[in-house]
Amino acid sequence: MLTPLESGFAMPAEWETHEAVWLAWPYDRDSFPNLEGAENAFSRFVAEVSEDERVELLVTDELMEGKAKRLLEQNAANLEAVNFHILKYADIWFRDYGPIFVVNREHKKLAMTKWIFNAWGNKYKELLPDNEIPYAMNKLLKLPQFETGMVLEGGSIEVNGKGTLLTTRQCLLNPNRNPALSKSNIENTLRDYLGATNIIWLKSGIEGDDTDGHIDDIARFVSPSTVLCAYQDDKSDPDYQALRENLEILNSATDQDGRKLEVIRLPVPGRVGPPEKRLPASYANFYIGNSKVLVPTFSVKNDERAIEVIRSAFPGRKVVGINAYFLAFGCGTFHCMSQQQPAV
Repeated sequence: MLTPLESGFAMPAEWETHEAVWLAWPYDRDSFPNLEGAENAFSRFVAEVSEDERVELLVTDELMEGKAKRLLEQNAANLEAVNFHILKYADIWFRDYGPIFVVNREHKKLAMTKWIFNAWGNKYKELLPDNEIPYAMNKLLKLPQFETGMVLEGGSIEVNGKGTLLTTRQCLLNPNRNPALSKSNIENTLRDYLGATNIIWLKSGIEGDDTDGHIDDIARFVSPSTVLCAYQDDKSDPDYQALRENLEILNSATDQDGRKLEVIRLPVPGRVGPPEKRLPASYANFYIGNSKVLVPTFSVKNDERAIEVIRSAFPGRKVVGINAYFLAFGCGTFHCMSQQQPAV
């Protein structure tokens, strides 16, 4: 079987037009001790995004669907744009276990790439059944589906839609993912299935991130040549050294055509969470929708500063901050919980 690259498919950038976004309703109190707070943040996200893109929302049963509809109505979501799918799933972090969509621009075709989800290095065995979600989705979508045979989560990679991909060594080269694959094996798979001809390897992610350094907490493309890079000014903070090293790598990196990237520093929230647990809170975990960018906030002093940086990077989109503190207890926020379906 031909690979996506041989078939003319590649992963588009997130700012390209979406037909829909895929989500799964939060319900697990082990992940979200304040479940009501997490549901409210989730509902506000859906309300914002449903204004101009379709929402494909997983729920586990009709009871959950009814509850979701009530909360979405309370938050003024456009329910006409929300399709509910009753499906058993364990966790809400759709970007990591869902498919990654690829597009053939010439023929205006959509396809799915299916990666292996091993619950972030087999850390959470009870979440392994979510590996089957893409197959259930494709019974609905009936799209061509390319099996990669490689462990990868969507939150571990970031693309500019032109051939450049960002990731981290801490995640993709971790022996708990693909111990039998070399760095060049992994790079070849990223090229063949996502169209990545130029891969930039950052080192590691932020404190408290149980995904082993996902890129969507530390560096995000905002245009083909511009990257927002999370940065910590406080030398006493555990994230200072890792984020400084990532910034240095990006400052010397080039795009797929050999041109230097423009790198913009994005402040971090600093320590967020109760005394016993530092949450992996990051403003870089924003979602780029069709007309707006939805940014997680945490009721800390850097919220407004971060929103201003992101707003300046997206002059054509409305930038909306939504308090995601209670979602962050599950170790993710808006980008982690979503997966965009590109329009063709």
